Amino acid sequence: MSEIANAVETEALSRKFGDFTAVNQVNFYIPRGEIFGLLGPNGAGKTTTIRMLCGILLPTGGRASVLGFDVAKEPEEIKQRIGYMSQKFSLYGDLTPVENLEFYAAVYAVPRDQRPKRIAELIEMAGLGEHQKMLTRDLSGAWRQRLALACAISHQPPMLFLDEPTAGVDPVSRREFWDLIYQMASQGTSVLATTHYMDEAEYCNTIGMMYGGQLIALASPDTLRTQLPGHLFQVDCDHPAQAEDLLKDMDGVLETTIHGVQLHVSLVDADRQDSVKRKLSDAGIVVRHIESIQPTLEDIFLYLARQHQGSAAIDFSGE
Repeated sequence: MSEIANAVETEALSRKFGDFTAVNQVNFYIPRGEIFGLLGPNGAGKTTTIRMLCGILLPTGGRASVLGFDVAKEPEEIKQRIGYMSQKFSLYGDLTPVENLEFYAAVYAVPRDQRPKRIAELIEMAGLGEHQKMLTRDLSGAWRQRLALACAISHQPPMLFLDEPTAGVDPVSRREFWDLIYQMASQGTSVLATTHYMDEAEYCNTIGMMYGGQLIALASPDTLRTQLPGHLFQVDCDHPAQAEDLLKDMDGVLETTIHGVQLHVSLVDADRQDSVKRKLSDAGIVVRHIESIQPTLEDIFLYLARQHQGSAAIDFSGE
């Protein structure tokens, strides 16, 4: 097979379940050796997309190829050449990490005489040296995650699919996990990862934002940050929900969103921040601080989702 430019290509890729459209005419490509992130909330269509690309689920419309193979016509060819780490990757709790790796090396048909060396490499890569003789069920979630990744790449696949790989893992372990992904990409592995963690999307070369089964944005993180209109301010005040209601129809206010206990307000021009403070103060809301900030990917996503489909609530609690 000749060298291909893109590890993944999709064209109007779609999937229906009865009358429900889970993925609706999605178009993107992943160059070889790049990290591509599918970012979106529950029900956005991320997992359905990744299952089609892995050859697990047939599309009902459009087309896609992975490593040059058609997902509808050649799913078995794809399965032999990819690594896939699902949300519930199967590890055997009554086996040690080494025994789990031996099992998956056999499943992925790693030549028997190459397995000891490959397993040693994976143990070192995942930092499991001090844990390799423990039972897997006794490992922490972060170490099981590292082991699951090692098992998924035991056959050195050129394409790796990660479906919510860090769900439920602490922020430090998530960052260390992504360091491993960077290391693999630097060695030529192409990666597609789905996530609902906005900060994780920063690690990707390109981000596809999904909402309601559709791709509503496709660009680098830096490019996406230019999509929010106006000037963004963070308002630290009492009663942010009440403040949002007061401001959302105010002249010169483009967008308002609540982020925890803070209110983000996008203004037509920066000079209007004094008007914002005055309006809130007149309503009896104490404004402690207003400052200009750079938009986060969450700001961008919420703005684009509203543009795409009104102001329906979006759940980022997890899948």
